[in-house]
Parts: sequence; C-alpha cells; structure tokens
Amino acid sequence: MEEQVNLFALQNLELRLGYAFQNIRLLEQALTHRSFGPVHNERLEYLGDSILGMVIARRLYDLFPGSPEGDLTRMRSTLVCEVTLAQIAREYGIGDCLRLGPGELKTGGMRRQSLIADAVESIIGAMFIDSNDDYPRVRAVVLSWFKTRLETIKPGEGQKDHKSSLQEKLQSLHRNLPSYHLDEIKGTDDNQLFYVSVMIEGIPVFQGSGTSKRRAEQEAAGKALAYIQEHPLKQLKR
Repeated sequence: MEEQVNLFALQNLELRLGYAFQNIRLLEQALTHRSFGPVHNERLEYLGDSILGMVIARRLYDLFPGSPEGDLTRMRSTLVCEVTLAQIAREYGIGDCLRLGPGELKTGGMRRQSLIADAVESIIGAMFIDSNDDYPRVRAVVLSWFKTRLETIKPGEGQKDHKSSLQEKLQSLHRNLPSYHLDEIKGTDDNQLFYVSVMIEGIPVFQGSGTSKRRAEQEAAGKALAYIQEHPLKQLKR
C-alpha cells in the first residue's frame, strides 16, 4: 500500500512539473536526501545545477541582447539562487514528496529551504538522464517553471544579491557595515549545513542557513534587509 501511495504522489508531481519519467525511479532518487539511504540525490543535484545555469544563462542572453555581462550575471544569480529555487519547489509541492531520514523529518526537512532548493536541481538532472540527454526537451520544461520570473525580471539594481543590497542600504543611512559570524557547521564533510549570523547595530541578530557559507550569509542578509525595510532606520547625522 505504501508503495502505491508513493507512486501516486510521484505521478501527481510529474503532472505538476510537466514531465513524465520513463524511469520513475530516477524521480524517486532525485527526491531522496542523503539521510534516507545510500542511493540519494547529490550526484543528480550536481548535474542539474550545471544544466539549470546553462538554460537560464542562454535565455537571459537572448532576452537582453543589449545588457552587459554584469547585469546578465546578476539576473542569473537572482533566478538560480536558493531562495528562488525554494519558491519554485513550494509552488510545485516538491517538499511533500521528499524522502528524508528520521532526523531530518523531525527537524522539518520537508520545509527547509536548502533541501527543497537542492531537490529542484536534482529533478533537472534526473530529467536529463531520463530523456537520454535530450537537452532541448529538458530546457523547455525548466523554462516553463521560470516563465513568470523570466517575463518580469529586468536588468538593474534590483538584481543585486542580498549582501550587496544590505551593504548599500546601510551606507546610504551612514550606518556601520554588517558583520557576519559563522555560528555552526552541521553534518559530515560531504553533507554540511552552515549557520551564519549577521550583526548590525540597532537591529536584532538574524541567522541564515545554507549548504555553503556564502548561501547562509545571503539568507541572513536577506532577513536583515527585510527587517530594515519593514522597520526603517533613521539616517545618522554627520
């Protein structure tokens, strides 16, 4: 019965994603975290990350023929960052289908941003293998996931990463720049989760987490930036 329920969930996910797997086990593997067992999604994530970067880079290249490399890079970073991938994962209900070990289940792994973002990349890698390296087909599916975001994204300041935006915001207010502190690293050497805090004078300390120190810093900076936007800081007198 459990196998039937699992298969039903996978088939529903296929419908939402817009891709029917020839080998459903590849989708199952793409949704399997290392904590669940020895056959997991990390290698698929590695492959999917590269394919996703190529798909988005080429699409932005075509959409914005007059934009310089810097703007294209910032837009690509906005689209393929952990925050955006996690949003897409939630839109398609990917977290509900993850296979996690008991520890990850207890700590809410199905909702953890880093895990569901990684699963999006893993699914892309799985589609590529399942389709016998049919890049045009995989590209079409991936672009359908990003359709609205690609229609609304524009070059310019809005595409700066959270750390850069936070620094510029504080500079405009004549405030001291933020400092970042690595609080903790959990997991094994090949499966680490980083926890970083950002400290800014006059506001609470915010912590971010991610599969790299850079991702954790970006998440912490994003939380601090959101707080400042909701609780405007007064500009200091010179």
